[in-house]
Amino acid sequence: MSNRSKGWAIAVAACVGLWLVQNGSEHVTPPVPSAAQAFAAGPSVHTDAAADPLPPSPPVRLRIPETDVDTPMMRLGLAADGSLDVPPAGNRNMAGWFEDGTPPGAKGTAIVAGHVDNAEGPAVFYTLGALKKGHRIEVDRQDGTTAVFTVDAVEVYGNEDFPDRKVYDEADRAEIRVITCGGGFSKKNGYQGNVVAFGHLIGVR
Repeated sequence: MSNRSKGWAIAVAACVGLWLVQNGSEHVTPPVPSAAQAFAAGPSVHTDAAADPLPPSPPVRLRIPETDVDTPMMRLGLAADGSLDVPPAGNRNMAGWFEDGTPPGAKGTAIVAGHVDNAEGPAVFYTLGALKKGHRIEVDRQDGTTAVFTVDAVEVYGNEDFPDRKVYDEADRAEIRVITCGGGFSKKNGYQGNVVAFGHLIGVR
């Protein structure tokens, strides 16, 4: 995955799916978003007006109440090959944000990533594909505020069809993308794509 329109490239590291490989199964896979959760299905009936962007401040914690996600956040940079660094594989409950981009809640597009699984089992964003339009993503920030986002859509893309501009281009409001591995799975090549949750800021606490 890349963002060439901004002059830098982001690629998510290979999504091997060690847990699925070790269990010898291609059938016990993470939830996949339904067509009803895609942009093409139309806007959510729960769509809320966008809130004014906040001043930039690093995120420290992310919660998704509907799927019981509650994770600390770390800074992510780019590896030598241009791929987005990922949180330590041994820590299943850790998400990261691309620190050279927009912090969640500020004007622009914030990029958040985390593992779908590791060798021990499901990881922080295993249930990302189960999100629905109107669900909430809450980000606690270093300045003491909590940025509250609503989910606009959840889509899955194959590795060869990832829509760089749609995911990464800067927005005119405060938006967020939460990304993990997903889609089809093969024992030889791992996950065949990515699940992306799109959201926009609707409030602050």
